[in-house]
Amino acid sequence: MGQDYYSVLQITRNSEDTQIKNAYRKLALKNHPLRSTETSAAEAFRQIAEAYDVLSDPVKRGIYDKFGEEGLKGGIPLEFGSQTPWTTGYVFHGNPEKVFHEFFGGDNPFNATATRGHSSPEAARVEEHFPREFFDAEGNEVDLNFGGLRGRGVKKQDPPIERDLYLSLEDLFFGCTKKIKISRRVLNEDGYSSTIKDKILTIDVKPGWRQGTRITFEKEGDQGPNIIPADVIFIVKEKLHPRFRRENDNLFFVNSIPLGKALTCCTVEVKTLDDRLLNIPINDIVHPKYFKKVPGEGMPLPEDPTKKGDLFIFFDIQFPTRLTPQKKQMLRQALLT
Repeated sequence: MGQDYYSVLQITRNSEDTQIKNAYRKLALKNHPLRSTETSAAEAFRQIAEAYDVLSDPVKRGIYDKFGEEGLKGGIPLEFGSQTPWTTGYVFHGNPEKVFHEFFGGDNPFNATATRGHSSPEAARVEEHFPREFFDAEGNEVDLNFGGLRGRGVKKQDPPIERDLYLSLEDLFFGCTKKIKISRRVLNEDGYSSTIKDKILTIDVKPGWRQGTRITFEKEGDQGPNIIPADVIFIVKEKLHPRFRRENDNLFFVNSIPLGKALTCCTVEVKTLDDRLLNIPINDIVHPKYFKKVPGEGMPLPEDPTKKGDLFIFFDIQFPTRLTPQKKQMLRQALLT
């Protein structure tokens, strides 16, 4: 299944909405980077936010429960009529602070005015956990790391933020453009407080890109007075395809064939990714280890998209479940004499 969101929030799969909220509240407060001194707090805080973002949404949770992380992020076949064969994959926006702020009803739980009035129950619960000085009067976060702009510390770049980018074989065959919205902290004019803003990142997918291709957006992570923003890196993942499986630049296709045709030759029809119909004659006897290679009908080569890999056709030989005595006798005469 990949990442287990239930384990991240330390709850069971049959947990109700209230239990999910309570688990997020407890763990988010415990692992908030402004409170925890653990080196792993920032990553734990991000994972907790992503888990809550999925499990608190009935639609995303339903997809995750049925298809796992791959189905959630890669998209799933639509069960009821639609022009598109796949749902859009889920991408976490990457900003755990946004989830944290939205959870507390839009109030800043660290702000003196908000906590004193308890305008949301969550804000009241955390008043005792965090100093109010972490945020200014307008709700903007203040970075309290020692050695900031006025100190002697040396700026360090945050570790890269990596996200999966699920693409179909058609996307990787033709190339396409993907636009992804991210949320990040942006420094205000005062140079020390920050606000959360959205930004659209554009990825021009090139024909032939392979799984594992990394697309880097330099310094597009959170801004802060004492840090160099992290690089945001998207890593190409291939969606499952209903007809083909990709191996490097080659495509594998499995064709079901009855035993009679396996022994007496046949023609295989293959619908390509660019909607052409190939008619491949098979003039050999097809045995379980047999395959047919069709040169130049695979994926484009990334270094030269005018050239392509190969198509390999494998065969799933279908044996009859029963034969009449007359047919058995005919086979004996044809094969054993």
